Amino acid sequence: MLARVANNLFWMGRYIERSEHVARYLCVNYFSSLDAPNELSQSRQFVLRSLLFMVGDEDKDLPDLKETDVLYNIGLNTDKSYSIINCVKLARENANSARDLISTELYEAINKFYHFVLNYSSDYLVKKGLYEFTTNVMEFTAILKAKIRSTLLFDDVFSIIKLGVNMERATQVIRIINAKYNDIQLIENRKGGALVSSTVEWSTLLRCVESYDMMKRYDNKAPKSINTLDFLILNPKCPRSVINSLAQISTHIQVLSIEKKPEKDSTVFLVNKIYTEYQYKFIEEIEVDFQTFIEKILNSLVKISKKMEKEFFYI
Repeated sequence: MLARVANNLFWMGRYIERSEHVARYLCVNYFSSLDAPNELSQSRQFVLRSLLFMVGDEDKDLPDLKETDVLYNIGLNTDKSYSIINCVKLARENANSARDLISTELYEAINKFYHFVLNYSSDYLVKKGLYEFTTNVMEFTAILKAKIRSTLLFDDVFSIIKLGVNMERATQVIRIINAKYNDIQLIENRKGGALVSSTVEWSTLLRCVESYDMMKRYDNKAPKSINTLDFLILNPKCPRSVINSLAQISTHIQVLSIEKKPEKDSTVFLVNKIYTEYQYKFIEEIEVDFQTFIEKILNSLVKISKKMEKEFFYI
């Protein structure tokens, strides 16, 4: 396989996963705010800033955000690199260049997803189509990942796509945690109702990563900082947790590596070193300096991705 084609498969997986997480955060965070228990969480400006914080838009610091502009930018603005429409377009472009390596069923599903997003009315989206649009995006990505698992051989093509999916999942989950953690800090700095409000926000965080029901089943306690962060970062049984994504990356990178004993500067060595480090962490030591943890884990994921691309996908 050409390195260029492998790179396209890797990024196809990343863009599919990214579109799902952006859509879910947009949907869950927006609609959960409508019946939030405090004035700040219900504030349109607060919610819009949270959405822009998650996608990394500098406009979050503007004094007066316009709701229709924010929803359009995140959903269908082709001029915004983080928009859902750009993620879908790039996923399709990468699939086009690796057409002979993926199944017809997967390609047709990607193409259908692309045309749905491309033809969606921006006016309808910002007025009353937000729930319909984001729900369809989440359903399309679920179909794509089912097609990846059920129609492809479990070979190097499958592993490359899954590397992209899990790299992006770990990154987006951390970004979502960071955005909601920032919201909770702002709420708790306000006087009154902090405990109830923060519990609701932790529940919203779990719903943003599709883990609320399983968290209740696993822990059977009200969501708070310790148990929520532990579940989403360090619990290997949670399919959306960071540690689970690192485990998947470790598994699939072995398929591409031909080394019996990985060198110290290899991708396999780096992945397993970082994975092992988080296997033996406690959430209490992470929470002591949470912002430092966020910066460190995001830098580690970027380092893995760059190392992986240089070693296996260098063009």
